Amino acid sequence: MSEEITVSIFEVVGSPLCVASDDGQKVYERLNTAIEAERDIVVSFKNVSTLTSAFLNAAIGQLYGVFDEEQIRSKLKVEDAEQDDLALLKRVIDNAKLYFKDPERFERVLDETKDI
Repeated sequence: MSEEITVSIFEVVGSPLCVASDDGQKVYERLNTAIEAERDIVVSFKNVSTLTSAFLNAAIGQLYGVFDEEQIRSKLKVEDAEQDDLALLKRVIDNAKLYFKDPERFERVLDETKDI
């Protein structure tokens, strides 16, 4: 069994405001590297006061385009998150799974709704 590591969102971003996709990308790069190394990861949201879907899409959502769901579920554990942040994370994950299941269809539907 691999040694567990903790990725503190607050420490990676350097702020309690986790809103920008660029900051999410920094988190993604750490998570991606750790999963590729088959490490077990605790993602800590301690000291995070503001969280957006743009940040979570970059940080966690795009993992579903690289790894399968089972691999992510077995390697990532979330701690210190508020209930509303967990609900937002669930929506981001559900959308990411839908998107990466059929990206072309998702893009087509998005294009079709732009004119509405």
